Amino acid sequence: MSTNASPEIAKRIQIGECTLNYHDQGEGEVILLIHGSGPGVTAWANWRGVIPTLSQRARIIAPDMLGFGYTSCPPEWKLDPATWVESLVGLLSALDIPRVSIVGNSFGGAIALHFAKTYPQRVQRLVLMGAAGLSFPITDGLEKVWGYQPSLQAMRELMEVFAYDHSLINDDLVRMRYEASIRDDVQTRFAQLFPAPRQQGVEMLALADEDLRALPHETLLIHGRDDKVIPLELSERMLRLIPHAQLHAFGECGHWVQIEKAQAFTRLLVDFLIEQPANQGA
Repeated sequence: MSTNASPEIAKRIQIGECTLNYHDQGEGEVILLIHGSGPGVTAWANWRGVIPTLSQRARIIAPDMLGFGYTSCPPEWKLDPATWVESLVGLLSALDIPRVSIVGNSFGGAIALHFAKTYPQRVQRLVLMGAAGLSFPITDGLEKVWGYQPSLQAMRELMEVFAYDHSLINDDLVRMRYEASIRDDVQTRFAQLFPAPRQQGVEMLALADEDLRALPHETLLIHGRDDKVIPLELSERMLRLIPHAQLHAFGECGHWVQIEKAQAFTRLLVDFLIEQPANQGA
């Protein structure tokens, strides 16, 4: 484990031409956490409120995805769901982990779905929180996320899109996330991920309806009713498509379920991923 002062930097591993920064905490059944696609995001920034509790009951793997955080890959690479999935498979194989449950947030939910479609035998259960993964007209909120241009004011406005409860947003938090968004080459990489017209980013992440109908995994959908980035209707569509799915929607909650409803969200994860008997399916 790195002794760097930043808790966002954890373990590092070479997977092909890429160096992944990832957190590996706890013991037991393995849960893979896939973060969202906000500017300056890292696995730790996304999941810091979840990892300490979950890692008391399971082994938690939480990487910075290619193109994000402290993970590095060749700058000329075209990143897409297949590339992201293969990097995760490479990480798990290097760690000798044959099967995981996956928790995916927003963009991470879409990657979780692509992973489950491509490697169904390597997935136990799925949790999709405010997940992309189906085609929908891009929201103003998501347009603002992917079109972010660094400034303190732009970061504050973005956080007000993410959160229903604006009292969570203070000057220190805004400055911390703004500074993360301008560290080194973060903004250069970020701008390349979802260029205009950004509807094509939605379509890149989308699976076909029949792909979701074919998923054999028990799936928990979690969504904020007041999400301005990924509309609740997307999880409602997924509920109708995924055979073994259930949906928990939080009122008075935006895109930041893991922050705005931290205790209840973590309890849902523990109940669904740890307390339930092991899935004998795929």
